[in-house]
Amino acid sequence: MRPLKFGVRVHNKEKATDGFTLYSPLWDKKTSLINMDGDVMHEWDLPSTPGGYARLLKNGNLFYAATTEGGPPFKGGAKGGLMREVDWDNNILIEYRDDWQHHDLRRLDNGNILYAGWEIMPAEAAKKVRGGIPGTETPEGIVGDFIKEVTPGGELVWEWHAHSDMNIEDYELHPLVPRRVFAWCNTVSQLDNGDILISMRQINLVAIIDRVTKKFKWERRDDDWGHQHDCQMLKNGNIMLFANGMNTAFPHTHSYITEFNPINNKTIWEYRDDPRTFFYSPHISGAERLESGNTLICEGSSGRIFEVTPEGETVWEFINPKFDDMFMGDKVNWIFRAFRYSKNSPEIAGRL
Repeated sequence: MRPLKFGVRVHNKEKATDGFTLYSPLWDKKTSLINMDGDVMHEWDLPSTPGGYARLLKNGNLFYAATTEGGPPFKGGAKGGLMREVDWDNNILIEYRDDWQHHDLRRLDNGNILYAGWEIMPAEAAKKVRGGIPGTETPEGIVGDFIKEVTPGGELVWEWHAHSDMNIEDYELHPLVPRRVFAWCNTVSQLDNGDILISMRQINLVAIIDRVTKKFKWERRDDDWGHQHDCQMLKNGNIMLFANGMNTAFPHTHSYITEFNPINNKTIWEYRDDPRTFFYSPHISGAERLESGNTLICEGSSGRIFEVTPEGETVWEFINPKFDDMFMGDKVNWIFRAFRYSKNSPEIAGRL
C-alpha cells in the first residue's frame, strides 16, 4: 500500500511508550535517533551503507556493522564486514573487520563481539545439502553459516560452523529458496547462561546452541513462519519473533509477530493486522518488547516502524521518508531493525 504520509502518522500520547527510536535505513549512510514526533535528535555518519542495523550500548555508544568490499560471492543478504563501536560524537573506539560478517552482531557484557558470518562450505559437506531450487549454487559452491566470538583485538574465543556442527541432512532447504546459502542465519544472541539463540531463514528454524557441545539443545521449525527474523528470549522466558510469511500458502501471505513458550511451544501472544494482508514484509524486519508491555515492530520492506498494545492497538507509527535507488535500480526505504530507548535509560540519560 502507498503511504499517504511519511514520518509520524500515529501518536497516542496516553498509550505510546515515550522515548527515542533508533533506525538505520539500509541504503543511507546514517543512523538516526528520533523523538516521538519524528524529529531527528541525533545522527551518526557511517563510512558506508549499514550492514543490517545499529544499536545503542548501555554506555551510550553506538555499535554497528557497515558494508565492505569483498566477502561472499553474491551481493545483498544484509552483508556487513566492518564492526565498530563509536561514541556520541562518532569517534571510533573499537573496530573489527571480517568481510564475511552478515546480518547480526552483538557486543557482549565481557566486551567481546559475537557475530554471524559466511564461508564456503567444504565440498563433502555441501553434498549433504538437500532441497532448494536446483542449480542455484554460487560458482564457488554453497556458502555456509558460522558464528564467532572475538575479543575487541580480534582474538578468536569461540566458534561454531554449520558445516561441522549441524547434521546437515536433517535440515532440508525450503523448496523455493536458492541453494547458494545453508542456512542463512539472520539472528544470533547470547542467552544469560552463555548459550546462543539463532534463527535460520532458509530452513524456518529457531534453535539454541549449547555453548559447550555446540549442538542444538532446543529447536523448533515452522514453515508457517515464512523465513522468520529477529528471534529473541524475553524476560519472561518466552521466545518472540517476526514471522515474515514469505513462501507460505495463500491466504497466509502476511506477516505476524508471535510469542511462544519454548517448553511446550504454546502460543502466548500474537499480533496480526486486520485485514491480515495489510501487514507484510517478506524479508528483514523485527520486533522489540518494550518495558510498558507494548511491542515495537519494524515492518522492514515498508520502512514502517509502529508500536502496538497487547490488545493490538496501534499507538505510534512512523514511515521512513528516506528513499534511495541503490537496490536493483528501484527506490526503497527499507529498515532492518529499530529500537526504542527511554529518556532515562543508560543508553540515553544525560545525552539529550
